[in-house]
Amino acid sequence: MTFKERVFSGIQPSGELHIGNYLGAIIKFVALQERYDCIYCVVDLHAITTWQDPAELTHTTRRLTAAYLACGIDPGRHIIFNQSQVAEHAELAWIFNCVARVGWLNRMTQFKEKAGKDRENVSVGLFAYPTLMAADILAYRATHVPVGEDQKQHLELTRDIAQKFNSDFANRIRDLGYGDAFFPLTEPLISGPATRVMSLRDGTKKMSKSDPSDYSRINLTDDADTIAQKIRKAKTDPEPLPSEEAGLEKRPEADNLVGIYAALQGGGKAQVLSEFGGGPFSTFKAALVDVAVARLRPIGAEMKRLAQDPVHIDHVLADGAARAQAIAADTMRAVKDIVGFVHR
Repeated sequence: MTFKERVFSGIQPSGELHIGNYLGAIIKFVALQERYDCIYCVVDLHAITTWQDPAELTHTTRRLTAAYLACGIDPGRHIIFNQSQVAEHAELAWIFNCVARVGWLNRMTQFKEKAGKDRENVSVGLFAYPTLMAADILAYRATHVPVGEDQKQHLELTRDIAQKFNSDFANRIRDLGYGDAFFPLTEPLISGPATRVMSLRDGTKKMSKSDPSDYSRINLTDDADTIAQKIRKAKTDPEPLPSEEAGLEKRPEADNLVGIYAALQGGGKAQVLSEFGGGPFSTFKAALVDVAVARLRPIGAEMKRLAQDPVHIDHVLADGAARAQAIAADTMRAVKDIVGFVHR
């Protein structure tokens, strides 16, 4: 079967959005609008796999929506919505819980990292997170997902679930006229020099909204002075910047800053090093400040403006949810027929 090309992705509404979210995800979401039909989700169901303050969750859901809009995602041409408004995500996740195998979920490295040594005390939702992620994607039979390296394993699981569903119900799928497969084997879209943006305080750790140090990240709403201060204080090493990319090996902080500059400029690391290689970090950091402020200041200003209009944000989410649900409901009706459920 030939599937309509469609992109789906989402971000959790928790903590402060930072340059890592922008360069690792949102900037790619914006670019993909020119090539695909796109569905972008605020994954609030995923957020509650760990406890969230209800008032804060409402606030962060609207703030992430504002970031989508401020960065250039067009809610008229594409779909922006929050996951909890479309019940089909949870409904399909249950069916996928019955398709996926416990052994598959036990192999998920992100669960092991988040649960740590306290695995018996974390929520079932944190363990089953990948089956909900599969439902998020496959409720729309999305063919492509822009993902960072840390989510590749979850997308591979999504493909495994789709393959097993297609195999388990192959005869039924064929009898109902869906051809050889009902769900696509979704492909990852991974590109760009700063797919994985690291902490400004430790180049071996991913930039995180939950890091206790605000100096570990550049938030999208930081003002120009704060951006400049964080970049100047960013950890480096005593050596000058190399002239070749190979020279960035075993220099994680230098590699991270060069990657950020390259992504903001829309070029590659080699191009950055040809300009700044051999020079001191102070010169390079000053240029990075200029580039970061020029790119992020308008986004931060628009996010703050949108934050003053929650009615508009809620309208965007409601409209997007209605359009998303129309697609997901068609998928669920078909899935119920395939599985053998009696439904209206």
